[in-house]
Amino acid sequence: MITWELILAVSVYNFVMYVTPGPNNTILTTSGIKFGFFKTIPNLFGIPSGHGLQLCLVCLGLGTLFVKFPVILDVLRYVGAAYILYLSYKMFGSLNIKNSTDSAKPLTYFEAIIFQFVNPKAWVICTTAVSSFYPEQENILVGTLFMVFMSTIINLPSISIWAIGGSIIRNYLKNENLKKIIEISLAILLVLTAIYILFDN
Repeated sequence: MITWELILAVSVYNFVMYVTPGPNNTILTTSGIKFGFFKTIPNLFGIPSGHGLQLCLVCLGLGTLFVKFPVILDVLRYVGAAYILYLSYKMFGSLNIKNSTDSAKPLTYFEAIIFQFVNPKAWVICTTAVSSFYPEQENILVGTLFMVFMSTIINLPSISIWAIGGSIIRNYLKNENLKKIIEISLAILLVLTAIYILFDN
């Protein structure tokens, strides 16, 4: 049964999960600094779209696969870390090219969707949310729609904070040398994020 207490609990859980540092928010901050907020919007909308699809799959039973075969999450961990390392490599490479904004591009809407499926944190959020908050007394359609709706309305504003923050920092980076230092630091942060994903249990 969907109650106000359940809505509040799901909202708090989702906000904490989505607003805290992770692969998505690191990428959004980096994109905000390099390309600005408006060019990051496709990435912003791709994240809750992909996450909504994940939630649907978990609600329909995919989550049991992770329980029976935990090695799947390990595989996702390696694939997700590899992709983040690739993004950091692209960032390092773009710093050595004149007019790097022409050669480097932010994640597209569909790329952001696809990334969710190799993002181990996103799968953990989904499986935990469904196992803890799914309204079992509702039919599967209503319960799934509820979980996806609550995820989307909390996800988008929560992760937007990181993209907006990056774009604000971008406005103060008039000095090209300082801008390169910040971008290198963010590329290193992406590498550290990948390492964290690999060794986090």
